[in-house]
Order: sequence, then C-alpha cells, then structure tokens
Amino acid sequence: MRVMVSVKATDDSERGDPPDPAMMAAMGRFNDELRAAGILVLADGLQPSAAGVRVAFNGADREVRPGPFAPAGELVAGFWIWEVRDLEEAVSWVKRCPNPMPVPSMIEIRPFNVRD
Repeated sequence: MRVMVSVKATDDSERGDPPDPAMMAAMGRFNDELRAAGILVLADGLQPSAAGVRVAFNGADREVRPGPFAPAGELVAGFWIWEVRDLEEAVSWVKRCPNPMPVPSMIEIRPFNVRD
C-alpha cells in the first residue's frame, strides 16, 4: 500500500522560520530508518504558501491566485511517500517520528488510490 504522509503547516513554517537544527538532525535519522526498512519512496519539505499559487477552475475559466493561503493548519509543509503493508504500519511509523515543528503539530496519512 502506498501512502502520502503529510506534515501540516504551522504559523512558524508559513512565516518561513528556519527549522531547528536538532529537529532536522532527528528527522534525518528517522528518514534513515525509513530507508533502511525499505519504506521510504520520497520525502521533501515545501516552501511557505506565499511562494506558491492556486489555480481556480470554473468551467473553461482559470484564475491564478497567489499565496499566502490560510489557515496554516490546513496547508502542507512537507511530505513523505511510503510503501507500507497497511495503514496500521504507517501509523506505527508516524508515532515514532520526531515532532517536525517547534510547536504542537499534525501529520496526516492518506492512502493513494489503488490502480490496476
């Protein structure tokens, strides 16, 4: 089962505050464990939403809306793509993850659609 594991943004990440070096080192060790277990497919962080745009669709019309977007907690600050046995295995790994933010944070796990 392939899942996307997304780190939700916070006000700190949306401001572009630099991550704590100790947290980044802990996250690097966690990513090394994921690689060693054969689970990690891809991982990366995202710039604050102020660096992005949204494209709104309405029939044939397209409207480009520049960031930033709100609320921060509904945005994605970073992600992994993992190949796991099931959702329970993904949850087990997320529980081992260091807190990716200097404040209380949220990680979301969502399975990809199954394709033939």
